[in-house]
Amino acid sequence: MATPGRLIEHLEKRSVDLSDLEVLVLDEADRMLDMGFSDDVLKIAAECRTERQTLLFSATLDTGDISHLTKQVMRDPEALLLSNAKTQVKAIAQQIILADDQKHKERLLDKLLSNTPFDRALIFTNTRTAADQLGNILRYHKHRTAVLHGDMDQPQRRLVLQRFRDKSISILVATDVAARGLDIEGVDLVVNFMMARSGDDYVHRIGRTGRAGQEGTAVSFISAAEWNLMCSIERYLKVQFERRQIPGLEGSFKGPTHTKSSGKSVGKKKASRHEEEGSGKAEG
Repeated sequence: MATPGRLIEHLEKRSVDLSDLEVLVLDEADRMLDMGFSDDVLKIAAECRTERQTLLFSATLDTGDISHLTKQVMRDPEALLLSNAKTQVKAIAQQIILADDQKHKERLLDKLLSNTPFDRALIFTNTRTAADQLGNILRYHKHRTAVLHGDMDQPQRRLVLQRFRDKSISILVATDVAARGLDIEGVDLVVNFMMARSGDDYVHRIGRTGRAGQEGTAVSFISAAEWNLMCSIERYLKVQFERRQIPGLEGSFKGPTHTKSSGKSVGKKKASRHEEEGSGKAEG
């Protein structure tokens, strides 16, 4: 198991031999292509034996978007659709809480975590800076919290995830680096402190809970600036989020008095391989 870039390094150093590989699996294939790894994938495939089985997986895989890749790495490709991004995940209660501003969100989150029973909670932000800041705020309020984002090296990430698994911490604040490929038992609460930037990203985030027949809750904090995005995601997924309030912390924002339908799709977003966030940009 390896990321494309890391595996390419091993191939260049000749520290790995794929000439006898029988099965090549590309997990989160759509995300790898969005981030510009198609050339690396083709290099890896070229190092593998021709007579092999190649499997591409993702919860939000668009076979049309990856048709050029499948033709180059697969022979007689077949698609098997188990579900798609618009499939309602009945095991997950999807809720929204309206918020006035950043400070209001922070108070809401503290109260939510203090009064909601959960085993493990995963909280998403859209930037690394926001993840670090929110982690500090939660620790100030005595919540057992750690942070996970793309500025951390692999040993740091492994340590954080191990602490999350063994319950040394019960809350993980993360960017979308944790939205895919993270399978930790007992995550029963997911919070979008910042709303996901697309319907597909939202699906991957909330998919960290309600796994393997378990139930989970996904709560999204929605400010006025995020209202239209939230409505677009509802339309894309054909769902209606449940409204929720935190007693004593009701805000003044109740939603727009007049709404206008938008045909803009937020189902998929394109991200370059170099869209890594520095101090305040969004991280994919």
